[in-house]
Amino acid sequence: MSNINTEILDTTLRDGVQGEGIVFSLRDKLAVTEALDELGVAWIEAGNPGSNPKDMEFFKQASSLKLVNSKLCAFGSTRKKGTKAQDDPLLRQLLEAGTEGVVIFGKSWDLHVKEVLQVTEEENLAMITETIAFLKKERSTIIYDAEHFFDGYKANPSYALSTIKTAIEAGADKIVLCDTNGGVFPDAAAGAVREVIKAFPGIVLGIHAHNDCGLAIANTIAAVQEGCTHVHGTLVGFGERCGNTALASLIPSLELKMGFRCLPQGNLPRIGELTRRVAEIANVILSDNMPYIGAHAFSHKGGMHVDGVIKNKKTFEHINPADVGNTRHLLMSEVGGRSAIVERVKKIDPSINKDHPVIVSLVEKLKKLEAEGWAYEGADASFEILIRKELGLYKPLFNIEAYRVLSEHPVGDKISCSHAWVKVLVGDRYEIAAAEGVGPVGALDCALRRALTGFYPNLAKVRLEDYKVRVINGKEATDARVRVLIESTDGERCWSTVGVSADIINASCAALEDSIEYMLIS
Repeated sequence: MSNINTEILDTTLRDGVQGEGIVFSLRDKLAVTEALDELGVAWIEAGNPGSNPKDMEFFKQASSLKLVNSKLCAFGSTRKKGTKAQDDPLLRQLLEAGTEGVVIFGKSWDLHVKEVLQVTEEENLAMITETIAFLKKERSTIIYDAEHFFDGYKANPSYALSTIKTAIEAGADKIVLCDTNGGVFPDAAAGAVREVIKAFPGIVLGIHAHNDCGLAIANTIAAVQEGCTHVHGTLVGFGERCGNTALASLIPSLELKMGFRCLPQGNLPRIGELTRRVAEIANVILSDNMPYIGAHAFSHKGGMHVDGVIKNKKTFEHINPADVGNTRHLLMSEVGGRSAIVERVKKIDPSINKDHPVIVSLVEKLKKLEAEGWAYEGADASFEILIRKELGLYKPLFNIEAYRVLSEHPVGDKISCSHAWVKVLVGDRYEIAAAEGVGPVGALDCALRRALTGFYPNLAKVRLEDYKVRVINGKEATDARVRVLIESTDGERCWSTVGVSADIINASCAALEDSIEYMLIS
């Protein structure tokens, strides 16, 4: 591993909250801060204290956090036109936030100077100078975000560079080139970075990219290759419009592929876990296709792929999944081949080989079930239960003796209400429970867990994470069979189960039953 360091600034709590649907409570913001500190990013851009009372209250409470790896910085803009820096209330609030660093953005594009700020180019430079100089007297680290730099450099290179020169001379410690509109391409980003470094050798240069062309990571890598040592992004990748550089995908590339040190030694394997934690706090479903840490990042389905990766993982995996806290998934399907099934069975019974009768039986059963509409490639937990049954290792921990689900839609009611009743048998004891929910599946889930929690207290931690329904043969109209996929979590891990039936409630019940069984046996 190289000793080259790349400093990471996470802006989830500032730029990230500008993404549609992203809202953090005060407690959420504190929890995200702790997660980012655990990961080990150098800086956390925690918000704009002048924009809302919640951010100011956050900075007050954050001062009591015992951060180990990260430093907080507050974010704001250059002084208002026609106002002295010391008289600008927003700059005062930046200082009152009490953070070790301050991030200030200013205009680099003459179009914005003229049409947005509506000031002269000289006044814009004065705003940059006076703001940075004022803040530098009170704070040890001033990070200057050159907003719209790449667009400004393309339109008027000399003026864009003059804004950088002004910020440096005023005392900025780090200069960040921002692709605010997300429209630059990697070759243009690299070229601009080269020119800035050539014009101002020795400066600490950063990159802040947006993903409007799907190139945020590519542009960031291009900038780092040219000499940027300070990188902005959001861990999950959300942010305004199409989002920001997804640090969870970028950091592994920088560390594992390019030899840069972004996180404290040994922290990279936690990036998947902590990214999922931040996504959970933000109430965002993490994309299964997210590079490195997504559920599908190391999934193999094709028979030749599965056979190859079992013989030598390098054949179809670009890194070891464990390096980023992920795991290999061999998907169970009729195209997956016998090798994938053998690997799954060996996790339960290592003595099983490719020619064992259980493998032959499972292959045939899998093909038959998939022909009926079952699909196990996204339901590993249900497949493990199927394996245990075939091995004779399955003993039901409970039986659903009967259940009933009713949905009512009273006239004038804004919310439909569903009620579920369930009777279960655990050993020689019966338990009956009822619950209500917004929908029938939710009500059934609550009733089932209520009936079983007295026997298995750990079920209190389990909840549904995702619920999908797929009509298997639409030509059969309302008589069509449906496949239900349920993802469940206990707050630490996730697992998926499947159910198939012409009755959507029966299919859901089968998936719920598998979900609870898996949690109890695993």
